[in-house]
Amino acid sequence: MAFYKEIVAKAVVGKGKKYFKNSYSVDADNEPTTVLGCWVINHKFKGYKVDDKVGVDGSFDINIWYSYDGDSKTAVVNKTINYNDLFNVKVRDDADLSGDTDIIVRSLKQPTCLDVKFDGKTISFDIEKELGVEIVGEAKMKIETYEEEEPWDELTSDNEVDESLKEIDDTVDENYLEKHS
Repeated sequence: MAFYKEIVAKAVVGKGKKYFKNSYSVDADNEPTTVLGCWVINHKFKGYKVDDKVGVDGSFDINIWYSYDGDSKTAVVNKTINYNDLFNVKVRDDADLSGDTDIIVRSLKQPTCLDVKFDGKTISFDIEKELGVEIVGEAKMKIETYEEEEPWDELTSDNEVDESLKEIDDTVDENYLEKHS
């Protein structure tokens, strides 16, 4: 006769990803002649639950290298960009989010500078990134169990094992190689 038991385990109950393209600006100390490079470093982020949504707080540093004074000198402007994004993550219909849930955030595409322009001392730049979010919560599974007891293996006594080994030792010819070489 079959019986059913419920197992409660942690499982991914919702996941989604979102692409972002945002524009920012920073003021330089000098009026740029040419933008020589743009780097995005130190990307950090943390996810959390906000009612039926997932919030992600994060930051990254932007470094823009530029020339000025008729391309005769260079400088780097640095800025930390903070962001707060909200996700509408699709959750499985039967998921219970009232209990303890974990939010896992992954950077599927690190922040990258797409375009840099300048107007006077103001440098404008576009950043793209893609974040993935997973909600880990409790999931219940029903499994079929059988209450039949498994049969026991028959174990031999130590004496029976010793007798079998003695029988093998008696049948082995120790001079076999000498006789057949």
